[in-house]
Amino acid sequence: MSASAWIQLVVFLVVLLALAWPLAHWIHAAMGGRVEWLRRLERPLLRLAGVDPDAEQSWLRYALGLLLFNALGVVAVYALQRLQHLLPLNPQGFGPVSPDSAFNTAISFVTNTNWQGYGGETTMSHLTQMLALTVQNFLSAATGIAVVMALLRGFARHSTETVGNVWADLSRATLWVLLPLALLLAIALAGLGTVQTLQAGQQVVTLEGQSQTLALGPVASQLAIKMLGTNGGGFFNANSAHPFENPTAVTNALQMLAILLVPAALCFVMGREVGDMRQGWALLGAMTAIFVVAVVVTTAAEAAGNPQLTALGVDAAGGNMEGKEVRFGIAASSLFAVITTAASCGAVNAMHDSFTPLGGAVPMALMQLGEVVFGGVGSGLYGMLVFALLAVFIAGLMIGRTPEYLGKKIEVFDMKMVSLAILLVPLAVLGGTALAVLLEPGRVGIAAPGAHGFSEVLYAFSSAANNNGSAFAGLSANTPFYNLLLGLVIWIGRFGVIVPVLALAGSLAAKKRLAAGEGTLPTHGPLFIALLIGVVILVGLLNYVPALALGPVAEHLILWSAR
Repeated sequence: MSASAWIQLVVFLVVLLALAWPLAHWIHAAMGGRVEWLRRLERPLLRLAGVDPDAEQSWLRYALGLLLFNALGVVAVYALQRLQHLLPLNPQGFGPVSPDSAFNTAISFVTNTNWQGYGGETTMSHLTQMLALTVQNFLSAATGIAVVMALLRGFARHSTETVGNVWADLSRATLWVLLPLALLLAIALAGLGTVQTLQAGQQVVTLEGQSQTLALGPVASQLAIKMLGTNGGGFFNANSAHPFENPTAVTNALQMLAILLVPAALCFVMGREVGDMRQGWALLGAMTAIFVVAVVVTTAAEAAGNPQLTALGVDAAGGNMEGKEVRFGIAASSLFAVITTAASCGAVNAMHDSFTPLGGAVPMALMQLGEVVFGGVGSGLYGMLVFALLAVFIAGLMIGRTPEYLGKKIEVFDMKMVSLAILLVPLAVLGGTALAVLLEPGRVGIAAPGAHGFSEVLYAFSSAANNNGSAFAGLSANTPFYNLLLGLVIWIGRFGVIVPVLALAGSLAAKKRLAAGEGTLPTHGPLFIALLIGVVILVGLLNYVPALALGPVAEHLILWSAR
């Protein structure tokens, strides 16, 4: 990497940690009901909804409430899309969204995936963008925060059957964490040039003398929570590569920081919740180490460019600039790609389909790891904690001792839940990919031949099952086949992990806390960080090695052997 790319990475990480530390203090206090004046504000609102915030629930009741809440969200988002032609705030006069696309979009936004098979500015009315999509950007992120707080309580408590109140957690995450942050960021983005208006569009005359309508809308308000909630769904089809969403290098930097801000802060929240900040630092250290390597590899691959063009002397840009915005360049585009796929965001400021094979393989692999390298809001931390339990289990096998983590003995039921959380997602990814390349309705959407076409399909299902939402855009996925199959994979990827995680929370909360002994593995030092990184990479990627060999690895070898 160049010196400027290294400086950019270091400054990004320093600013991120400087912002995450105080935010963690606020999240811990707000989510725990420790701020008295917030409790006075929220209590009448919860009472109005028939909720007693002090009445806690078992993990099963917590999970059922969460499933019901999200199922109702799917129905609401689907109905708004199908009825948007009858509703106000539709200045473009858009008709109803097709049933299969509405189904896919409803599940996608409710699960924090934000996979978009449509062009936002040509499909969704302003009301649908605001009332359906933006609202779910808040609620899906709140769901992730609620789940991770339930799991942290499982570690922090002992000999109890409850993990919190799902309705109180969802309300606090939305009102006291996400809403204030989104308001501040939306004002900043609008002030820096991101569009925010209820106009349908603006007529302009191009340099060629032709008339053109530029699509407009309430972009900054949606963009803020899109990033802070690691949602990723763009108002425009070009997402954060569009100059109305991401006009300058400054807005680009703010968006990158916003994606990882809450996930990084939650690592410190964990330390506060369990009473040992070293545990949060250990997880953050493992995440950061993998993140830095991913940035270095992606940036180096894109800076190396296309060897066939270089051999012809036509690669004047000094790297692979295809699919990238000149105002961002290779380093900022590569950093953004790693951030958005390390988190469950899916926003893009460059087209990943145009990355080099190796440069595109890194974002794909980051999703396949389970997006635990910082990860999504809440989902990244609870995913990494699942890997931490697996790491101590493996260490226990090696020394012949019952594994423990944060004073809790890890037993048979816990490992069954860990196995479910880790294995269901690869099953959905590889099963969906196999169906798409075997069946004719899946193959007709593949535009590129050979290895790259396979990579497009593999990337799509990796993105869907891991609730990311970004795409190798060469795949024509807005068809009934892909909309229905991807929608199913998205739902499995979200709740096939959440339910086992909540079951883990209940199991851990019921256990007694054990005092650390001479045989207890320290889970806050360099040895454990190295073990955790090894488990994440080996176990997370092991299922995908054959598929990666058929896709990006084969394409990389073909490209460089043809120099």
